[in-house]
Amino acid sequence: MPIDRLRSFADASGPFVSLYVDDTRDNPDAEKRATIRWQAIRRNLEDSGAAEHMIGAVERALLHSQPGVGRGGRAVIAGREGVLLNEHLGAPPSITVLRVSEYPYVLPLLDLTTSNPAYVFAAVDHLGADLTGHRNGLVHRETVDGHGYPVHKPVSAGWQGYDDHERSAEEAVRMNARAVADRITDLVDRGGGELVFLSGEVRARTDVVAALPQRIADRVVTLPAGARGGRATERELAGEIDAEFARRQRDGANAALARFKAESARNSGLAVEGLPDVCTPLRAGSVGALIVGDMGSATVVCGQSRTTIAPDADTLSELGEAPSGVVLADEAVPFLAISTDATVVRAGDGAQLTDGIAAVLRYPLRVA
Repeated sequence: MPIDRLRSFADASGPFVSLYVDDTRDNPDAEKRATIRWQAIRRNLEDSGAAEHMIGAVERALLHSQPGVGRGGRAVIAGREGVLLNEHLGAPPSITVLRVSEYPYVLPLLDLTTSNPAYVFAAVDHLGADLTGHRNGLVHRETVDGHGYPVHKPVSAGWQGYDDHERSAEEAVRMNARAVADRITDLVDRGGGELVFLSGEVRARTDVVAALPQRIADRVVTLPAGARGGRATERELAGEIDAEFARRQRDGANAALARFKAESARNSGLAVEGLPDVCTPLRAGSVGALIVGDMGSATVVCGQSRTTIAPDADTLSELGEAPSGVVLADEAVPFLAISTDATVVRAGDGAQLTDGIAAVLRYPLRVA
């Protein structure tokens, strides 16, 4: 999930309810099972002291949201003002995760497949295109019917007027490609699409890409056409689309880890690891990328402000802050990174990080 969508959490008031649950609705008794599951969740929320209006908001999000197709899960994060995130998960979590805390628990969003960021899917041919725009769970669909005609060249070279009809067909194809490109550009500009998935035969895709502004063409990921060269549906190519987003997420995490290792080898002061050494630049807002591994049950101490955290009470006291509570590090540390516009990525299984945490800094901190 794009971290930008979580920035609003920084201004929300706690406590927070964070829920990750199986939301599969692919069998006849799915609704009954969902209700039974919710009753157990409600009892846990009541035992945890969650306010009734927060419990009601979570219930509405869990039981009354549009379910996904097939197996899947749901992530719900609610604060004092209501639901902050209600997201379908492409794969169900292995167990239900429920937390009530002063911090939202966002790490599972980096582990589980969530709805993809804003993007445009276009199934194109020489006549036009079927377009689908996705943004924040909303879907916009439209069909572009190009006005260029004819799009097929004459078969017989001996036919009188062949050259004129050939040029007419070529111009009609280009006209239709420009019409499709104009609509794709508008959807991207209005919806903030990060990627454009372009499906179709090679020539049709090439014509559309050539008609796109370069800033949009740079976002294009090409996909094959449908059966017999026809327009494919997005559902037919869902696996390829999900795989591309997953690959980009892995690439981002690998790049952050490679940068951390390189800066560590250079001893540049831009790579730190371990809770004590990560908390300091987090408070200063100098973390560019936070790399999170297995933090176990490690805790940090927070001050009066949620953005003031330290590995222990003595360190917090040295900052002139009175401790207000002890919280799980895997909640507070990513929250603080998000609130300071840092990127948060998950370390791979083979990464060995002190305390399960590391960071690449925007600039080295001076040691007093």
